[in-house]
Amino acid sequence: MRSAQSASTIRVTNLTLLAVIPVGAIIALGIGGCPTLPTDSSNAGVSMKLIASGFTSPVALVAPDDGTSRLFVADLIGLLRVIDGKGDLLPDPLLDVRDEMIDISPNYDERGLLGIALHPDFADNGRFFVYMSVPKGPDTPSDFDSDTVLLEYTIDENEADIADPTSRREILRIGQPQFNHNGGQLAFGADGYLYLGVGDGGNANDEGVGHTPDIGNGQDKTTLRGKLLRIDVDGKEPYDIPADNPFVDDPNARGEIFALGLRNPWRFSFDRNGANERLFVADVGQNQFEELDIVENGDNLGWPIREASACFSMAAPDNSPASCAEKDADGATLVGPVLEYGHDTGISITGGFVYRGIGVPSLAKKYVFGDFSGSFSTPSGRLFTATETSGVWTMEPLALTTAPDGKLERFVLSFGVDADGEIYVLTTANVGPNGETGQVHQLVTAE
Repeated sequence: MRSAQSASTIRVTNLTLLAVIPVGAIIALGIGGCPTLPTDSSNAGVSMKLIASGFTSPVALVAPDDGTSRLFVADLIGLLRVIDGKGDLLPDPLLDVRDEMIDISPNYDERGLLGIALHPDFADNGRFFVYMSVPKGPDTPSDFDSDTVLLEYTIDENEADIADPTSRREILRIGQPQFNHNGGQLAFGADGYLYLGVGDGGNANDEGVGHTPDIGNGQDKTTLRGKLLRIDVDGKEPYDIPADNPFVDDPNARGEIFALGLRNPWRFSFDRNGANERLFVADVGQNQFEELDIVENGDNLGWPIREASACFSMAAPDNSPASCAEKDADGATLVGPVLEYGHDTGISITGGFVYRGIGVPSLAKKYVFGDFSGSFSTPSGRLFTATETSGVWTMEPLALTTAPDGKLERFVLSFGVDADGEIYVLTTANVGPNGETGQVHQLVTAE
């Protein structure tokens, strides 16, 4: 647990103004300076190669490290699809949970099949995990919208591209007050534990039905909503809690919590560089800012006391108060983001990965991420990179040969990475889960 707020945050209120200016220049210029974004980006020479199409809303991609070169793609509508080693999208899904899943709106929905993770020993045991939205169970309050469940499946012994439906095991169930802010990312850390990002439960401003009055779910340690969870799926049924989780001995907190103060950690990823591992969490903001956090055990990222590094008021979400608490109710210092940007740049951050592949040298060691869109009405997602220099992060557009400013005429839903460290971009042309405009692209060096 860190004892001091991050000192390396850069607020990018206008990308063309601040994105690639050295930190000292930002401080010197303030908001009044008006330099333009250079046209010669250090990301130049990158393109997007179409790998597969025909999805509805592809929201997660993982790759088994078993020598098959397969890609597993989760579609929000409830299908887990397989792209085989030849690049063909197989007609039969690996898993179909549509009958169990809650009905989702084709116009727009944040519920559905939200995430997938492969067990670290998947090549040997075939175990994998999914996180999805289902109708609320008997223990969920009647005025809640739905539940999200964490499930385990195993690959069929006789068919490598099909899950055994009889292997289904429910591990964790969380009541969701509203249809949005469910989180959804699953990933295993180098410690062998499963991490799960859970949003604050929806609505807006972390208030309303199912939200803790005054402090919100993000600051309430008795709820799993608004948290990053860490559990041991190899322990006792249905799961164990790691002994070094920060609140495991606190009778007034849920032991599953690894970090708190999150609004909607839609996507996060681990960067493993030798013996070092860092956890990058992209937390979707409210009305003003999007943020990128590097999270450690026990961190409180501040929501809803703060939105990114700005003070936040539930009563006036469009106006940042002049001051707010620097510590939480237990005296822990709130941890600030390493990077943030305003809603003149994008409206919903889509977390990605630090590039560790070899196919695109210009992206080496950069964090590749995106933003869902500039608006909900028009597909105008963006791609970015963030670079760390002496502990300070700066961002710039990911200049593609077809889009030098990183702007796509598509919604950017998610990112994935294969066994070789190459990065994939998951997009769609429709704001809601309808049609078959969903695509998977790989970032490659332009020819």
